[in-house]
Amino acid sequence: MTILYDQPAAGVAVITLNRPDALNSLDGSLRRDLQAALMRAGHDKAVRAVVLTGAGRAFCSGTDLREVHEEKTIEDLVNVEYGGLLESIATMNKPVIAAVNGLATGIGVAFALVSDLVVMGEDAYFCSVFSNIGLLPDGGLSVLLVRQLGYHRAYQLAIEAERIPAARCLELGLANRIAAPDAVAAEAIAWAGRLAERAPLALGLTKQSFRAAALNTLREGIALEAKLQDRAAASADFKEGVRALFEKRRPVFTGA
Repeated sequence: MTILYDQPAAGVAVITLNRPDALNSLDGSLRRDLQAALMRAGHDKAVRAVVLTGAGRAFCSGTDLREVHEEKTIEDLVNVEYGGLLESIATMNKPVIAAVNGLATGIGVAFALVSDLVVMGEDAYFCSVFSNIGLLPDGGLSVLLVRQLGYHRAYQLAIEAERIPAARCLELGLANRIAAPDAVAAEAIAWAGRLAERAPLALGLTKQSFRAAALNTLREGIALEAKLQDRAAASADFKEGVRALFEKRRPVFTGA
């Protein structure tokens, strides 16, 4: 199986890239299985948070270049297959945590950065390796890196294929947390479990609002927030949250 799908805790799904001998490089089978797993997690109402990680000593080493065939252009591969996968993560109405164990290179960096939250092992690193083989970053990395690092730093990273260790990723805002190498998945699962106890509609609407922020003017952002807030305020979870606040107890959110 190229993908392992587990639900180790209430409300949490863990999707594991499972080609450890190939450093979890993405071949056709893994891409198809990953899309199915993301769809499964996205549509399962019992799942409130998702962890994406890799088996073995790598998160993802990018595209399996042995499967780049002449009959399928790179444009088709990136636009159709990778575009669909990355969009599934970005538009899923629940938080996705990338648990980056070991290396994340090539489009593996895109899968980490398109996630909503990132936990990295102390020995993990990102590297945009495209220029080493005469290519430019794809999978949305031009957007993701420039937004998060600014043009000059992002361009340098891309053209020099600079390796960025976990500690530096934390400083640059590319990662949220760092964990011991053997505790990355456990840290991400525990975090996902805590998020799963929060109001799922609020988390999903916050994600939608924040994802749109880079494209919106301030006025457009305010208008979108107001529209989405109407949905949140009409939910049973909002009423439960207010009751719990006044009753000085922990709220129990049901997703209603």
